[in-house]
Amino acid sequence: MKLEEKLNKGLKRGYRAKILASDIDLKVTEKLESSRPEVQLKGFRKGQAPIALLKKMYGKQMFGEAMQETIDELIRAHFETSGHKPAQQPDVQMVNETYKDGDDIEVSLNYEKLPTIPKADFSKIKLKKLVADIDKPSVDEALSNLASSAENFEKRKKSVKAKKGDQVIIDFLGKIDNQEFDGGKADDYPLVLGSNSFIPGFEDQLIGTKEGQRLDVKVAFPSDYGSKALAGKAAVFDVVIKSVNEPKPAKIDDELAKKFGATGIEDLKDQISGRLQMEYGHATRAILKRELMDKLDKIIKFELPTGLVESEANQIAHQLWREENPDKKDKSPDTITPTDEHSKIANRRVKLGLLLAELGSENKLVVSEQETQEALMQKAQQYPGQEKAFFEYIQKNPQAKEQLKAPLFEDKVIDYILELSTVTEKKVSKEELKKAVEKIETV
Repeated sequence: MKLEEKLNKGLKRGYRAKILASDIDLKVTEKLESSRPEVQLKGFRKGQAPIALLKKMYGKQMFGEAMQETIDELIRAHFETSGHKPAQQPDVQMVNETYKDGDDIEVSLNYEKLPTIPKADFSKIKLKKLVADIDKPSVDEALSNLASSAENFEKRKKSVKAKKGDQVIIDFLGKIDNQEFDGGKADDYPLVLGSNSFIPGFEDQLIGTKEGQRLDVKVAFPSDYGSKALAGKAAVFDVVIKSVNEPKPAKIDDELAKKFGATGIEDLKDQISGRLQMEYGHATRAILKRELMDKLDKIIKFELPTGLVESEANQIAHQLWREENPDKKDKSPDTITPTDEHSKIANRRVKLGLLLAELGSENKLVVSEQETQEALMQKAQQYPGQEKAFFEYIQKNPQAKEQLKAPLFEDKVIDYILELSTVTEKKVSKEELKKAVEKIETV
């Protein structure tokens, strides 16, 4: 049994092989013989049933298993001998057009192999690392933003109308078909106009109201509202405006600091400096990585598996379609034709992905279990109150765990290349760093 090469063009390979029916029959007999000691059929002692009878009863099932095992062994031996690594799942098919029981089996094997990645002299790569210092104005600006986010509300004059962003203290009573409903009543309720915390349209009708004013607010509950009894129903709320309050930034003092978990204002400033340092560091890393990837894409050339590129282009096209049509994300078309731009992005991604994977493997770079667990803990923090469910999901889905490890592995390879490259620091302002980040995000 031997594979005969039918296609050898670029990375594409195609083979044919004939599997003799006698070989499959022999394997079926061997499988039945090995299982016979445990088989007990009516009229025979355990392990004494004739092979001919076992073939009659289990032959078709065993034939399928034997054929699959034979094909698997053939393909495994081929890849071990050739040294090829398929870029995607190989296409294996039975090609007998007029097959009948007892015939030899003809199979085809088609795939694209992974390319040979050319060696590169990374010492010739020159990169600039943009570095911004943390200055007092940056810390003061961050403090001011915190104070705004922790704003207090002060009562406006009675004659002043409520604006978007104001807080109104209200009593309300809601009715549907002139009947009160559960959850539709509250007194002294603080509502910030524009917060979108009430039914759509409710807050808009309170803009322009004044203290002491009474009005009917007419709204309709959304069709997908959480309560089925209220979903899609029209309601009228009797609302009394008890107070209109304007937002005022909190004072920058020790009390503000304590609201954010600091011991005092100086401690809060130190925390802000540390956070800004981390943010600047992430920005610096992102810019440097992008510059490196651009240079690798430019200087390293090799043939790409067309199947991988097409698959990646399709994924990009579908992802962008969902981003551009968020209201139709569950109704995306079955097929979206990738554009030339999608294919260009896919070519870059596939090339750099194969390059980084090869470098990582060649230099035995691995993500440790400790690093994986730390990444899992950080990811779990994004799901407060659902950490247990997140960890259970990861345990049941090994692929999700591998997806989490992928960026960690990529960073290790990037660090390896950067160590071999020539990297010089360049001092820039916060604004220049921000513009550089915005530039790579829009490319």
